Amino acid sequence: MAWRRALNAHSLPDGRLSLQDGPIHLVVGVEGTPAGVRAGQAAAGQRLLGLLPALGEEWAMLRQPLRESMPSFRHPVAQRMAEACWPHRLEQLTPMTALAGAVAEYVLEGVSMQPGVQAAHVNHGGDIAIHLAGRASLRVGLCGDLASGRPDGLVLLRAGDGVGGVVTSGWAGGRHSRGIADAVTVLAARAADADAAAMMIANAVDAEHPAIIRRPANSLDPDSDLAALPVTVEVRALPKMLVLLALERGARVAERLAGRGLIRAALLRLQGESITVGDVNVTGLPLASNEPALQ
Repeated sequence: MAWRRALNAHSLPDGRLSLQDGPIHLVVGVEGTPAGVRAGQAAAGQRLLGLLPALGEEWAMLRQPLRESMPSFRHPVAQRMAEACWPHRLEQLTPMTALAGAVAEYVLEGVSMQPGVQAAHVNHGGDIAIHLAGRASLRVGLCGDLASGRPDGLVLLRAGDGVGGVVTSGWAGGRHSRGIADAVTVLAARAADADAAAMMIANAVDAEHPAIIRRPANSLDPDSDLAALPVTVEVRALPKMLVLLALERGARVAERLAGRGLIRAALLRLQGESITVGDVNVTGLPLASNEPALQ
């Protein structure tokens, strides 16, 4: 197939499909009829093919903070990035905040439209877009500390839960954070919305203490869309009361987002302490388990 030749594509031992184009690396899982699985994997490749250069044409505008009016983009992924960040525009977010979730969501959309596909997920570096139908379910591993990257629990999702995106953000993750959360996991109806909300909540889990080290974002990455805003580069041991205060600050933001219907639930964690916000009965957060789960 043309998309296989153009992309770095190969099947994983568990049957999932690995797709890579430059910095975009997706792991795609498809369940359904044999024909549905083949069609779903082909659709994922077709969606990723050409996506990176198309976004590159709008890169400069995507890196600008959102202002008084919603910008208009040509590519649907770029537009989706802006839409997901629009509710948080007062916090100096750029559409780049929702890049990973919007890409995963876009590829998943192509997969889920194929006849015979019963369930699917697209994992973009831990930002996961999910499609579940009928009696399908999915276990998603939860990472309590992005510095370690090891899952320490799971969430069981079913088709009727209304969760289409699971995203984790924190200061030690792949993107710069202005807060100190070890991990903030957000469940939302769509992956791009979860992506933007996870960053918002992670930024809000914050405090001031000599054990917290920050640097201007552009001193770490000259091309950072955060420019000179200070971002966290190290968090040493903090007093327990300060940990609880920082988590409470993040929880207040998560509660506001849940009240507006922007997220279903969130799990906030910092130095061994945690707070859960949202519909715990739906999410099962946190649920320690040794059962296999998507990570």
